[in-house]
Amino acid sequence: MGRVWWCSGVRWGAGGVRLGWGEGRESALGYGQGIAFRVVGARRCVGARGNVCPVAATVPGRSTQARCGECARLDRAHSVAADTFLDDPRTYRVYLAWFGAGMVKVGITAEERGPARLLEQGAVAFGWLGRGPLMAARRCEELLRAALGVPDRIAYAEKRAVRAGLPGVAERAAEVAALHARAVALPGWPESLERIDCEVVDHAEAFGLAGLAPASGVVVELVDGGVVGGRLVAAAGPDLHLDVAATGIVVLDTRLMRGWGLTAAGSDGERGGSDPAVSVAVTVPVRQVPRPGGVQDQLF
Repeated sequence: MGRVWWCSGVRWGAGGVRLGWGEGRESALGYGQGIAFRVVGARRCVGARGNVCPVAATVPGRSTQARCGECARLDRAHSVAADTFLDDPRTYRVYLAWFGAGMVKVGITAEERGPARLLEQGAVAFGWLGRGPLMAARRCEELLRAALGVPDRIAYAEKRAVRAGLPGVAERAAEVAALHARAVALPGWPESLERIDCEVVDHAEAFGLAGLAPASGVVVELVDGGVVGGRLVAAAGPDLHLDVAATGIVVLDTRLMRGWGLTAAGSDGERGGSDPAVSVAVTVPVRQVPRPGGVQDQLF
């Protein structure tokens, strides 16, 4: 067995999508690239706020957080998203994120992060609404949720279900622009929040969504000894869309990789590494995605 690595998840930036590893290492991912790895050992808690888990607790394979109860509480104790860190002095931005027709959410992110939060969520298109202090941004977010009926969360299962059949660039930009116009015209905006003119940003090219085929399955969890391999055809948020021989498109939520030891799948006759011809089958639990009008099968 080769060297074992510990994945810290997907990272999005100006250079595209990368996988993070221990010791601050990163691997750039390119569409058409082959990806193949074998899972090793037990899944361990990843700790919180840069601190390792003091007991190296085991965590469930299906958890996207990869934290034990104590570390999860520590992480949320200093979380803007959980409203437990309200005196953050940074400037925040309010945004509209579009994931599919009629599928728009409102949210906030620190201005210094730029569009990273939108890329991490898999937003196909987005537009900024306003900028200002944290609590003003929070009040605006609540105002828009109540007045426009837009949520602050959309499940990843819903995002994945529409990714391969999106309307065109013009249609999605028009939907964001129309909601933006309604939002900035609402009374009751916090005085300290500056409105931002509408400029819709589209991420479909960055995600590699052009011509994306519907997914045939979604990885449920990783297991010791399991293998995941295929050709990367698209990535959105934490999701990697892999073209797997004899299976079709399988979606891997990279949050499920955190806490596992991973090694290159290249032994026992497998073809692995970064070979673009990689054709390793997925041997971890996968939930089949039902075709329209079809019946969902059992796990395979």
